[in-house]
Amino acid sequence: MESLHVIESWPVPRAAAAVVAADGSVLGERGPVEVPFRLASVTKPLTAYAVLVAVEEGAVELDEPAGPEGATVRHLLAHTAGYAFDHERVMARPGERRIYSNAGFEVLARHVEQSCDIPFAAYLDEAVFRPLGMTDSRLEGSPAAGAVSSAADLARFAAEVMAPKLLAPATVAEATSVAFPGLDGVVPGYGLQRPNDWGLGFEIRGHKAPHWTGSRNSPATFGHFGQRGTFLWVDPAAQAATVCLTDRDFGPWAVEAWPAFNDGVLADLGR
Repeated sequence: MESLHVIESWPVPRAAAAVVAADGSVLGERGPVEVPFRLASVTKPLTAYAVLVAVEEGAVELDEPAGPEGATVRHLLAHTAGYAFDHERVMARPGERRIYSNAGFEVLARHVEQSCDIPFAAYLDEAVFRPLGMTDSRLEGSPAAGAVSSAADLARFAAEVMAPKLLAPATVAEATSVAFPGLDGVVPGYGLQRPNDWGLGFEIRGHKAPHWTGSRNSPATFGHFGQRGTFLWVDPAAQAATVCLTDRDFGPWAVEAWPAFNDGVLADLGR
């Protein structure tokens, strides 16, 4: 895919990208796709997937209490439990606002640890990484932002999300649809969005502007980006997903480069 070559002109030390179809076939790749990168918040969809495995196993329930009074596992996954961004300080009643929260995902992982009696990093490995053959992936720190993975591994994860085998398709459909519709909130680096649509661990593109995906991405596109200069998106309309990992922190360079790159990928796909 010609569009992938542009990553070589980005002002980053290293970059790797992969595009994968819904059937799992790799449509294109560029850069050191087998090399692990720090993911930052691209960790969150991985953590969420493990939590959903725990839900299907019956270890936890989406609507059981977790976090602040009145909050549930579902609230934590959807950034509506009311926690502040990086502190377990309650800023709002559950379901009232979309407050993007690392702290909420840390509470979520502790809740799963207690319910399953296993460290969350080990659970994530057993529930997601090993079954998908993600041998370059591991959780080294916070379940909100501490994973390490390669573009090749994340392409495997994206293929799983598009054609689920670890989870029921209905569970993935719910996770990638808007939870608690109509709530406003801030997308870090992109400002206030009205509404700030989110699923269960996955950001929903909707009609947000500005945004890190491209103008060609459908409103149904879902995924996540990370402050380490990383992103993953799945576009159901294109029946494809794209992973891009770099080792330069997110900043103005990414705000400028990413949408054009994503539009180029979709143009190559005929979308």
